[in-house]
Amino acid sequence: MSTTTTDLDALAAALRAAIGADRVISDRQQLRTYECDGLAQYKVIPALVALPADAEQCAAVVRACVGAGTPFVARGSGTGLSGGALPRADGVLVVTSQMRDILEIAPDDERAVVQPGVINLAITRAATPHGFYYAPDPSSQQICSIGGNVAENSGGAHCLKYGFTTNHVLGVELVTPDGDRVRLGGRAPDAPGYDLLGAFVGSEGTLGIATEVTVRLTRLPESVRTLLAAFSTTDQAGAATSAIIAAGVVPAAVEMMDALAIEAAEAAVHCGYPPGAGAVLIVELDGPEPEVAAQFAQVESLCRENRAFEIRIAADDAERALFWKGRKSAFAAVGRISPDYIVQDGVIPRTALPEVLRRIGELSAERGIRVANVFHAGDGNLHPLVLFDAAVDGETVRAEEVSGAILDLCITHGGSITGEHGVGMDKARYMPRMFTDDDLDTMQLLRCAFDPDGLANPGKVFPTPRLCGEVPGRHKGAHPAQEAGLAEVF
Repeated sequence: MSTTTTDLDALAAALRAAIGADRVISDRQQLRTYECDGLAQYKVIPALVALPADAEQCAAVVRACVGAGTPFVARGSGTGLSGGALPRADGVLVVTSQMRDILEIAPDDERAVVQPGVINLAITRAATPHGFYYAPDPSSQQICSIGGNVAENSGGAHCLKYGFTTNHVLGVELVTPDGDRVRLGGRAPDAPGYDLLGAFVGSEGTLGIATEVTVRLTRLPESVRTLLAAFSTTDQAGAATSAIIAAGVVPAAVEMMDALAIEAAEAAVHCGYPPGAGAVLIVELDGPEPEVAAQFAQVESLCRENRAFEIRIAADDAERALFWKGRKSAFAAVGRISPDYIVQDGVIPRTALPEVLRRIGELSAERGIRVANVFHAGDGNLHPLVLFDAAVDGETVRAEEVSGAILDLCITHGGSITGEHGVGMDKARYMPRMFTDDDLDTMQLLRCAFDPDGLANPGKVFPTPRLCGEVPGRHKGAHPAQEAGLAEVF
């Protein structure tokens, strides 16, 4: 259904009555602040923005949207890289960034309870005096919020050893797409029955909005040691990564950057990586001191065996931070060497790293589009940065073709189109390349069970959203969502 100006005025009045006039934005210039998330290729100005202060206000916003038949999209800090928080021009953007209280740090239970707007790194800062930290650490951890981490099942550099957000979320209070407040999970390690909590984490805002999250805290390790190894080629660095894992060593992190990514990082943050490196590996080990010492010597030896021409060992926390500064700044840093870029996110088996990286290099040369590679080498999660200049005729199209070809590479090598950034708007067209029609129908039946009216973040994840109540199966003729301009058929 289309939303008229009169309908929006009435909805805006209802929202102001429910949560306060200062928490509802309708001015078009102010609304432009929220026109995209971290993926700026897609921009839509929302009809309204609501900024609830707590769970009940969030539920009131959703109930008002349901009553008006208006779609809504949840947004936290807006750092997502798949267009998952892209607004609807006829909808309400529900921004949870003001719900930012740490409600409890419980070291005896190894738990923390936080609101969705709490910044990822803030949990670690609050838990550290008690001897704990929060393990999932996206590169944007200084600004990304927990609600968004839950929606996208975010990972990070240390997910090789510690897993993704889903491995650290024990409970969620959420507002359902009907406007009800519901709890899934809790403090217990595992709740009986169907794993609805597991379904919710990573559902990209399509099953509701998190308003409170109970997370697992991890004890600070006794010892942390970090090395940076420089190689002439990515093949050598990839071989070293495979050798480390094959030896039975599971580092906290194994990160790789290629020459172009290093160039960008040097231009942005002057991290001082070894000159002339075609690739660098950052390997971090943590745990009991004797175990770390033994494994560290093993890792150093394996890097040398695979032709590392320089190895640096962090002498203290300051030097370790400098190693990580280049890696964690990489996405933003490429802005120093390219006016525009696409951040991609795919997964391949570790053993396929050399072959896939070579093919990415070939694609780059064939299309005249530079690609900087920075990624979680330990678990094969690639983040190719496809560089282009939108002012040059044809470059945007060629960049998008290279970006899509990289995802196809991931699929053909037995991987995935996303490791931690989600599907969102950007990758919905690739879902049929990974899943059959039956697979996609089954997923959407789950979505319909939570959201029968299709109002929660519509148009995301699936290329052609099914209408709840449809009979599963291949449809003939134009899909109603296609006719309404809400979806494309690929």
